[in-house]
Amino acid sequence: MIVAETERLIITKFTVDDAPFFMDLINTPKFKKFIGDRKINTIQKAQQRIKEGHLKNYAELGYGFYKLLLKSENNIPIGTCGLTKREHLELPDLGFAMLPEFEGKGFGLESSKAILKLATETFKIKKIGAITAPNNAASIKLIEKLGLTYEKKVKPFEDDQELMLFAKTLR
Repeated sequence: MIVAETERLIITKFTVDDAPFFMDLINTPKFKKFIGDRKINTIQKAQQRIKEGHLKNYAELGYGFYKLLLKSENNIPIGTCGLTKREHLELPDLGFAMLPEFEGKGFGLESSKAILKLATETFKIKKIGAITAPNNAASIKLIEKLGLTYEKKVKPFEDDQELMLFAKTLR
């Protein structure tokens, strides 16, 4: 199901059929380094994560993480961008990740702008957050380009890693 479209991307909901792509994406070196090793190394585990994460969020929150398809390459999946509501954070959280060969080409900014528009107009979210590791310069640069500003350090996960929380009030 198409959620949004940009100049270069089609943004769709994940389905369990996306498990192979999802597994590839979350096992890239940068994903593991900056977001974490999700220990998903089989199609079955990837399908389960999509069911328990993405599909559950679509049903319960109305939003979630979406698959990014590149129009110029026959709609191949290149990454993810979307929103989630984390248990230990007060704000809905914007997140994004790309396959390595599609990093640094503006797809994160392009998709994030579309997601922020959805957050404002469709989901009526008043304030959005984004978390990132302090050593993830590319993510920080993108988050700041989107107009989010640093608020504080947080430890939202069991691994006790300190992350930077950025936020922005939406219209």
